[in-house]
Amino acid sequence: MIRRVTTRLTLVVAIVATIGCDRVTKHAATTTLAGEPGRSYLADTIRLEYVENTGGFLSLGADLPRAARTALFIFGTGLMLLVLVGAAVRFQWRGWVLMGAGLILAGGASNWVDRVVRGSVVDFINVGVGPLRTGIFNVADVAIMVGVMVLMLGEHRGNSSRTTAEGEAE
Repeated sequence: MIRRVTTRLTLVVAIVATIGCDRVTKHAATTTLAGEPGRSYLADTIRLEYVENTGGFLSLGADLPRAARTALFIFGTGLMLLVLVGAAVRFQWRGWVLMGAGLILAGGASNWVDRVVRGSVVDFINVGVGPLRTGIFNVADVAIMVGVMVLMLGEHRGNSSRTTAEGEAE
């Protein structure tokens, strides 16, 4: 019982902290970077540059008509987030799989709110060395990517332990 409460509390704290950090950094980017030239740090390893992304990951779909973007990025993403919550409840995800899903949910929800309110997502971070660089992203995108990795690792570990347990039972 205590473990379940601790897990749920940790999940809620992670979700709230992720959304809060994303909202604060997007606000800071909007107030300090918008309309200004990009900034470079750590020998150009990190660049901060304000961009309003009307598309999805790496601006995919930004050139779609507004109605298509609305359907895809507001209704489609909203539906996917609801399906994620439903799957977590239905399949009673626990541990690392649940934490990964929580990070995906937090990042996705924060970007989704931007799309509903602004019609775009504020991106401002670019990382790389020389010509090898990432696209421009935000804290919510980091949460989504970390969440995917944690979910996959948790699922892999779960499958490995189930396989081991089944093998020992035979």
